[in-house]
Amino acid sequence: MTEHAPIVLDIAGLSLTADDRRRIAHPLAGGLILFARNWADRAQLASLCAEIKSLRPDLLICVDHEGGRVQRFRTDGFTHLPAMRAFGELWMRDAMGATDAATAAGYVLGAELRACGVDLSFTPVLDLDWQEEMGASRSTVIGDRAFHRDPRVTALLAKSLMHGLLQAGMANCGKHFPGHGFVAADSHVDIPVDRRSRKAILADDAAPYGWLSSSLASVMPAHVVYPKVDSVPAGFSRIWLEDILRGRLGFQGAVFSDDLSMAGARQIEGRTVTYVAAAQAALGAGCDMVLLCNQSEPEGGRILDDLLDGLLAARDAGQWRPSDASEQRRLALLPLAPPPSWDALMTEARYLRALDLLP
Repeated sequence: MTEHAPIVLDIAGLSLTADDRRRIAHPLAGGLILFARNWADRAQLASLCAEIKSLRPDLLICVDHEGGRVQRFRTDGFTHLPAMRAFGELWMRDAMGATDAATAAGYVLGAELRACGVDLSFTPVLDLDWQEEMGASRSTVIGDRAFHRDPRVTALLAKSLMHGLLQAGMANCGKHFPGHGFVAADSHVDIPVDRRSRKAILADDAAPYGWLSSSLASVMPAHVVYPKVDSVPAGFSRIWLEDILRGRLGFQGAVFSDDLSMAGARQIEGRTVTYVAAAQAALGAGCDMVLLCNQSEPEGGRILDDLLDGLLAARDAGQWRPSDASEQRRLALLPLAPPPSWDALMTEARYLRALDLLP
């Protein structure tokens, strides 16, 4: 039977508990996502990551660490990175300088995380900055997390940031396909609906994914419904993931679902589904991995156990088929070389120059 570890889970605290260790050893656990609650200082983070890797060297340690208001680690030497809109604003004054600054930001972001043992940050945001153009009627959950309103500028700045990540030995994840910036609702607490035509979305919000198809290592779809294309959110839609993202746009990397605990993830065509059913729907639509976040504390993590064991039972019952291709795409996101130590990074000429270039 094909080994395929598609579940990215979370942990509650600063160190691993016996339950965490048991879940990490589960055959369907393929990744772990960290949050601010898992951070005290660099030594603690490095120790936590080292323990995780001692148990599962192949486990992908992830974090949402973009800069601006979405940056999980902010103290003990971590650079406060600007929101991505700052690079779009710099572009309007100095386009070439903005691309160099975005590369510098990617390098600082990736190098600092890698020096502490983190493998992957879910960045860059490829959503367009509709809020700047249309005000509060558009997405506040995206807002200044986006580079720019123009998809061409967004693609160029994102590619520059991804180049910096690559220099630091880190892969990337473009999000939220095909675009979350146009809708006002927050998919964490609601089910956003974007009623534009497929043609309009592909020509505008989704355009960066085509232009970056050979540069993107992974993609995260939006928990947004685009009813003129499909009746289910993009992360559960074979039309969006297989026909458009992989077929029309030529993307070859890994696809992560967004967090299955979000409101937009468990309402499918008007029905509230279980976490296991949501995971099966996402995997069946073309996701390689599924995230379930912030469930390690409630009821002792019962929901995490239910997903791990429920999806395993579904596999054994033939209701879900593991994918060797998906597993290979997961493994391809792991860093290829060990990172420098933090102390070595602090005196590295490229790192020091990158700090000087940040806006």
